[in-house]
Amino acid sequence: MEKKDSTEKIKVYTYTRVSTAMQTDGYSLDAQKARMKAYADYNDYEIVGTYEDAGKSGKSIEGRLEFNRMMEDIKSGKDGVSFVLVFKLSRFGRNAADVLSTLQVMQDFGVNLICVEDGIDSSKDAGKLMIPVLSAVAETERENIRVQTMEGRIQKAREGKWNGGFAPYGYQLIDGKLQISEEEAEAIRVIFDQYIHTDIGANGVAKYLENHGIHKIQRQNGKNPLFNAHLIRLILKNPVYCGKIAYGRRKTEKVHGTRNDYHLVEQDNYILMDGLHEAIIDEEVWQAAQVKLLAQAKRYEHVNRGKDTKTHLLSGIVKCPVCGAGMYGNKSIKHKKDGTKYKDFYYYGCKHRTMTRGHKCNYKKQIWEDLLDDAVGEVIAKLVSNPKFAAMMQEKIGSKVDTAAIDGELADYEKQIRQYYAVKSKLAEEIDSLDPNDKHYIRRKADLDERIYRMYDKIEEAETQLIAVRAKKQAVETEKLTGDNIYKVLIYFEKLYAVMNEVERRQLMETLISEIQIYEDRQPNGQWLKSIKFRLPIIEEDMDLSLEDDKHVKTIILLSHK
Repeated sequence: MEKKDSTEKIKVYTYTRVSTAMQTDGYSLDAQKARMKAYADYNDYEIVGTYEDAGKSGKSIEGRLEFNRMMEDIKSGKDGVSFVLVFKLSRFGRNAADVLSTLQVMQDFGVNLICVEDGIDSSKDAGKLMIPVLSAVAETERENIRVQTMEGRIQKAREGKWNGGFAPYGYQLIDGKLQISEEEAEAIRVIFDQYIHTDIGANGVAKYLENHGIHKIQRQNGKNPLFNAHLIRLILKNPVYCGKIAYGRRKTEKVHGTRNDYHLVEQDNYILMDGLHEAIIDEEVWQAAQVKLLAQAKRYEHVNRGKDTKTHLLSGIVKCPVCGAGMYGNKSIKHKKDGTKYKDFYYYGCKHRTMTRGHKCNYKKQIWEDLLDDAVGEVIAKLVSNPKFAAMMQEKIGSKVDTAAIDGELADYEKQIRQYYAVKSKLAEEIDSLDPNDKHYIRRKADLDERIYRMYDKIEEAETQLIAVRAKKQAVETEKLTGDNIYKVLIYFEKLYAVMNEVERRQLMETLISEIQIYEDRQPNGQWLKSIKFRLPIIEEDMDLSLEDDKHVKTIILLSHK
């Protein structure tokens, strides 16, 4: 083979991938790279970029960082490459649709694919034929591997063996077998004991563990030191702790309408066998926990159906002064000294106070709902009755929204599309004027066809962008109309608020206010309210308003939303 001058060498990229399940001889990264380098040397190609994904699945292109970086480099044309070398087509991807669509993108930028081991060159007619065939075969192979893996796990479950993955809390994996970790198992025993021998639920168990200094031991699959209610329920439901091995409790199912997306779905029927590992709790204890879990689920369902339907006006809008989380409305029943019911007390409390997500807030105070609700209503009423504010609202209503920048984008895309259509028309004219008897007719027509196809892609992309910008303009204008309506509501706030029911008032507060800050301690005038932040630019500068009672005056700063 005649050698070319080094400056004329064809430039190529190499791409290698090894999944965690395919560390076999001939598939290692080093083996792939050595084989491709030898191929490049023999053909006098210059390797100007190497990309490798270690431990990545080939089921789809998504998630392969180096692969995606290579594609971006191809699109930018920064190295002027003509080919991408891969060891085998299966290293490039195992999803037929992904392989073909990615190859099409590469060819749009003048780059072809060479599969060294398979002897495929996508620039040749034979290669174009073989790629979709081999891609489909590889995809079928991957599905077969998945089915075989699943069958292997089912058989392991039937034999009472652990199916892999992280060991459940309370156990450790030694030579693939579950062994009790006494350091962790003590918490498991406490969880089951407290749950079945007391009236408390999962939240109560979480509080008990926290109060008694029983924290999770940190491991690689979980860093949160607290046992939250969700984790405790998972532990209580897991039969591994009574010496059983379960398989199929959650089934991986394909998300309808997607190619590679799967999700877990709880199953009623699953395999449950005696495990080879030692149990941490007795089977009777586990069964008792299941009975209580089911009973509590029914009780909560009943309570939720018939619970108090009071609307909490500022729930989630008022923020905890300690941790900043939303404070939510709740009910406490007050009793007289003789034990008889006195009245229902509605209050706002920090949502993290109960450690529902494994995060504990020490702010225990209960803010009387009526007091805070009335204070917010009073402040807004004072604001809208201020002559300066009323004038500002009237000025905002009907004012035009500035869409100059968006209009500029629209004009640019419209101009671009007109230019693309003009070029397309000229290319069509050139194709029509070709002489079929010209000895280069086929090649010239192929060249013009390729150019016109690329022009169609550009037109489609520009039209898509044009639609997006038009939608953005419409959204801005719609937002302005919505703002006008809110400003009108504010002008007539007192009259409307007086006739609204609880649900309507709640909807109004959600529309008007983004957050409410309160003081950590109740103020000398008896109030908690510190500041209100509106969703709209209601005031251009801070405005001081007084919140009055019989003896005290406290300034409330109303913040505009910039």
